[in-house]
Amino acid sequence: MSLRLIELTVSEAVADRLPGTLESVEVLEHWREPTLESRVLVRILVATDKSEAVLDVLERQFTGTEGFRVILLPVEATIPRPMEPEPEPEPPARSRVGGVGREELLNDLASGTRITAVYFALMVLSTIVAAVGLMRDNIAVVIGAMVIAPLLTPNMALALATTLGDFDLMRKALKTNLAGLATSLVVAIVVGALLPRVDSAQIVSRTETGFADIVLALAAGAAGALVFTTGVPATLVGVMVAVALLPPLVAAGLRVAVGDAAGAGGAFLLLMTNVICVNLAAVVTFLVRGVGPRTWWEADKARRATRKAVLLWGVLLVMLALIVWWTRD
Repeated sequence: MSLRLIELTVSEAVADRLPGTLESVEVLEHWREPTLESRVLVRILVATDKSEAVLDVLERQFTGTEGFRVILLPVEATIPRPMEPEPEPEPPARSRVGGVGREELLNDLASGTRITAVYFALMVLSTIVAAVGLMRDNIAVVIGAMVIAPLLTPNMALALATTLGDFDLMRKALKTNLAGLATSLVVAIVVGALLPRVDSAQIVSRTETGFADIVLALAAGAAGALVFTTGVPATLVGVMVAVALLPPLVAAGLRVAVGDAAGAGGAFLLLMTNVICVNLAAVVTFLVRGVGPRTWWEADKARRATRKAVLLWGVLLVMLALIVWWTRD
């Protein structure tokens, strides 16, 4: 069973309200101890998929009270091991299965929207490695570039922001994505201008878009959202998402550098198709997993934002699919 430890500090004056508050949620165990400055530290052990409900109740009950602070920690192991609860049927509208909480998702993904020197360095290095791999027709080198490309978290943050109607996170995710993609494009153009022209099979394959590419990008987006909502390591899925986004972008830059307008246009078409598919699939996956805002008025705002975004992504995907169908041989 995946577990989380919630550490809560409140003043002694309100600590006596905790037992009644915790009766309304499912916790495995909780205990308390006094701390300095007349505060009480409460530790609450919960199953991962119950952590969001507990956090919501604590926030609702104690926000604004003196000394209130909540910290969520992952639990590697506990002895004795907790009993596995009997599975309970979930309401049809909420299909979470062992998912992490909303606050944990926000913390994990928001951290990936920061534009830092390390982010730019990883984009530059991954672009150079990908360009060399594409020009040498070496798929192993291209995959190596995908390992260091920091593209998974910003795209999943954009999808989560769309699902929650969090416009501040949406702006940050868009800014980070655009900065990374622009950096990669410029570096690819420079590499293409400095090195001799090469028309390798790997480059040519990234200048053509097929329905298989749409399926790949949809699978990558769904897998990215799934790993974040279940709390499993996202490294391999990050490679999958990067494979959908970075090679066509690098191929576009290489084609621009040699004046191949048709090839660059085809690579940009593949890139746009993949960006749309990754985000559309991720938003749908977050919705299916039951990710949503805490309050009803935030939920109403999020539903409107999500409907508009899904409609936009869907229309763009249909348009691009028609272009792909029209231009195929």
